[in-house]
Amino acid sequence: MLIRPYQEADRPFLRTLYLASRKAAWHWVDPDSLALEDFDQAILDEQVIVAEENGHRLGFASIFTAENFLHNLFVAPDIQGQGVGSALLHAAEQTFTSTGSLKCLVNSEKSVKFYQRHGWEIIATGDSPKGEYYLFHFVLP
Repeated sequence: MLIRPYQEADRPFLRTLYLASRKAAWHWVDPDSLALEDFDQAILDEQVIVAEENGHRLGFASIFTAENFLHNLFVAPDIQGQGVGSALLHAAEQTFTSTGSLKCLVNSEKSVKFYQRHGWEIIATGDSPKGEYYLFHFVLP
């Protein structure tokens, strides 16, 4: 598996992946409120990395590097649990210059457990338009 920088040619596929992943995972959100174009706004001014294998895009992560903030990490629903998310998370962590942070929706229980398994700690909760979230921190070793 290759983790590489985003290229503009990735946009159409990653838009579809982002939409499909959110519809599959966010069962409490009205699917009609999600759109392909959401991806464009979600990665604005962020460093994006892409997981790829044999020319197939598997997932992506976007990082707001100025704040060591992992904004998005999404893997195609049909290949979750095969190490793609872990590889993207590790690559994102390598961009941090100090304590990393992310927000994860509380209702996204599978994602919450994923981050906890990888050493991230819940430090606070908050509310967003998509529901309550946990604020996670990751302290560099």
